[in-house]
Amino acid sequence: MEKLNQLYEGKAKKVYSTNDDNYVIVSYKDDATAFNGEKKGTILGKGVINNRLTNHFMKMLEENNIPTHFVKEISDRETIVKKVEIIPLEVIVRNTAAGSFSKRYGVEEGTILNQPSLEFSLKNDDLGDPLINTYHVLSIGIATQKEIDTIEEYALKINSLLKEYLLKFNVELIDFKLEFGKTSDNTIVLADEISPDTCRFWDVDTHEKLDKDRFRRNLGNEEHAYQEMLKRIIGE
Repeated sequence: MEKLNQLYEGKAKKVYSTNDDNYVIVSYKDDATAFNGEKKGTILGKGVINNRLTNHFMKMLEENNIPTHFVKEISDRETIVKKVEIIPLEVIVRNTAAGSFSKRYGVEEGTILNQPSLEFSLKNDDLGDPLINTYHVLSIGIATQKEIDTIEEYALKINSLLKEYLLKFNVELIDFKLEFGKTSDNTIVLADEISPDTCRFWDVDTHEKLDKDRFRRNLGNEEHAYQEMLKRIIGE
């Protein structure tokens, strides 16, 4: 498949058209951002690690009947994916209180929640990705009730699968962000990425942060954290 024109460049990825209208190529960057782009930097090797981990997790989820946009990894940084129309919702699943959840609700970071929490944010950088509820989603036509139900079902199943899978590598899944898209036949599939950029990963024993929080909170050793996740999950 031939890579053609750049269609889009986001904070962490570039997207290219191909000679097949049903597919695009995603290229992962080393650029790091936080706080809606207010903080910017570079984490060397991040693009390679996020690409490889995302594809690894997507393949595992596909094997467990979660449809994804993944097609084929073509290099350390590039992957062919199905072309989708992204539903402008960030779907956040939380198992343990951390970050904005702790600040918003006064729950001490590290508190294990009684059940997984699922929330939606409107995917809009200009508005600061505000929290949005299902009534808002329906009112402004972002998704139908059936689509919301499908997204919620997939998100909670993904959470269960990832939590169990990661524990094998002594990693605790604290929380994570998902994005979904619709293919040309309106099938909802998991899109975007699953990586240390979009998840909070803690070591089960030490609670060492193995994700972008190290960059976000100026903790240092960002490269090591990302490399540690690659080493634990893929063995490299």
